[in-house]
Amino acid sequence: MALTPTTSIPLGFQAPAFSLPDARTGETVSSESLMASGPSVVVFMCNHCPFVVHLLDELVAFAAEYQEKGLNFVAISSNDVENYPQDGFDQMRELAAEKGFTFSYLYDETQDVARAYDAACTPDFSAFDADGICVYRGQFDGSRPGNDIPVTGEDLRRVCDALLAGEAVPAEGHIPSIGCNIKWKA
Repeated sequence: MALTPTTSIPLGFQAPAFSLPDARTGETVSSESLMASGPSVVVFMCNHCPFVVHLLDELVAFAAEYQEKGLNFVAISSNDVENYPQDGFDQMRELAAEKGFTFSYLYDETQDVARAYDAACTPDFSAFDADGICVYRGQFDGSRPGNDIPVTGEDLRRVCDALLAGEAVPAEGHIPSIGCNIKWKA
């Protein structure tokens, strides 16, 4: 398992647009419809990554809690499903149903959206203010498989609390997420 951090890029970029199929519903979902009504979190993830599996239950609970508070939340899988079939569209739908996702789980077959977001790992988190400007790229929290730190979402929670309160998110102190690299097509 290769450890890959979030790509360090300057904050302040506009959320790249996308239109992708949702594994939960089969419908196409656009960034415009998802991110039009307030602050948003975009997470690149997949079904099989042990880093995602490690935090998935807490992530699903976090998303439901913060969606009720007015945060938009979306997950995107961009992995090469030819070589990683467990991350395929049908498997995404099954995972979303099993875990009770309250958020869209989108499939980025071309991997263009992952490239537009400079996504590097799973999970890879970016938070955007109500104007679609990136104010955070970093970890969910300090927990990793095997490090005995509880999964709490504390880092992302601080960011989302500030966004929902209309407060500025400090530009410093963002610890990169660590996970498996996105499985790019050859």
